[in-house]
Amino acid sequence: MVRFANDADLARINELRRQVNELHVQGRPDMFKPGFGAQIQAHAAGLLHADDHAIIVAERDGAIYGMACVDYVDKPETAYSRARRYYHVQELAVDAAHRRQGVARELLEFMRADARARGFARIELDVWSFNAGAVEFYEAMGFTAYRQMMELAV
Repeated sequence: MVRFANDADLARINELRRQVNELHVQGRPDMFKPGFGAQIQAHAAGLLHADDHAIIVAERDGAIYGMACVDYVDKPETAYSRARRYYHVQELAVDAAHRRQGVARELLEFMRADARARGFARIELDVWSFNAGAVEFYEAMGFTAYRQMMELAV
């Protein structure tokens, strides 16, 4: 079952977010700090009660195995760009012991329905190149790249 999260889910949500943080620390230790302190944990609490954000959880047999933090983005037109509305996935996490069991797919199907119901035409996210499994999953789900960020060490 996939549903919107509530305050009672916060500890488990942060445990899943900690797993993602560890993956990022391993993949890019030059960019991500080890540890998962109170300030990072408080971020999720803020999302639970904001009008333009939500946290979605996937549970089976009463246990949460996956979660996604999402933003409802409404960017006004500027001198350089057109106005844009999109459903942004900030974070998506599936417990390491339950990956490749359809949890992420269930989350994404829920997000797709939620995005449509809210009048969004697209879901956007970014994914780190080192996270090959996530890149493969998103591509299999129909996501396509429309921008790339590159770097050059000097």
